[in-house]
Amino acid sequence: MTLISSVNRLASTSRRSILATTLLYAASLTVRSTSAVGSDVETAALSTGRSGATSSVTTSDGAKIFYKDWGPKSAQPIVFHHGWPLSADDWDAQMLFFLGKGFRVIAHDRRGHGRSSQIDDGHDMDHYAADVAALVQQLDLRNAIHIGHSTGGGEAARYVARHGRDRVAKLVLIGAVPPLMLKTEYNPGGLPLEVFDGLRERLAANRPQFYLEFASGPFYGYNRPGAQPSQATIWNWWRQGMMGSAKAHYDGIKAFSETDFSEDLKSIAVPTLVLHGSDDQIVPVADSAPLSARLLKHCTLKIYDRLPHGVCTTHPNIVNGDLLRFATA
Repeated sequence: MTLISSVNRLASTSRRSILATTLLYAASLTVRSTSAVGSDVETAALSTGRSGATSSVTTSDGAKIFYKDWGPKSAQPIVFHHGWPLSADDWDAQMLFFLGKGFRVIAHDRRGHGRSSQIDDGHDMDHYAADVAALVQQLDLRNAIHIGHSTGGGEAARYVARHGRDRVAKLVLIGAVPPLMLKTEYNPGGLPLEVFDGLRERLAANRPQFYLEFASGPFYGYNRPGAQPSQATIWNWWRQGMMGSAKAHYDGIKAFSETDFSEDLKSIAVPTLVLHGSDDQIVPVADSAPLSARLLKHCTLKIYDRLPHGVCTTHPNIVNGDLLRFATA
């Protein structure tokens, strides 16, 4: 089943419940706008801002990156990289779990996503990785475990390969986009460009409806027979997506689909765990996890039978257990 046909299946939700929930969100959301300029890829942070429970780092090209940093500063850090088009909030189940296990947990909103500034450029893997490097440098994180889901898996892989060799202990890729999602002469099992063009068309035409359909259907496997959709989970996905910039999300489709991470994976020497659901309708498993595992030097591969792309949310106990065993091994 292609990604486009999967997206077209929308889990049944009454118009009344949609309207009621939308009104609640509209009443609670605070609209803000930010701007930034510059295009050079730099790893050094220019400044840091802290206000109560919120923190941010501003990169050299003007992107203000929001992050959460919880737990003892002397503990081993775990850095979480979220998927498209979400935010650090998508890691709540993992951050609270590992915080309770004594780790220091950090998660950021990618540029243009969530609470980070809606800068108009730099929505590519090189900038994503450089932004992480700026954050890591500012917090002086060492011996860190980096965990990336979906697009965040590509971001984490590029960061470890290009910036993090002296600061990274282990890497985890979950439902991740590497090595390459796009179908090419050298990647015949990938998805055709028309699939990603279709995503861009839907986003540009009606982003709120597109995101509702995406979360209600293929992302969590709610379009499968016998699935029991969680409306709270669907709306939390929608909330996170709508917090971000339409342009960042539009440009990000090219970043996660057309970036080839093969050379990044080959250069990574740290122990790496690759987790993937066999029923992943967003990043098909056959052209992702096993191929990444072959390129990585020290890799453990685990395929979850019949589990979906959003496995960290639908099955956190399974994922958290495997992550903890890997982190403490």
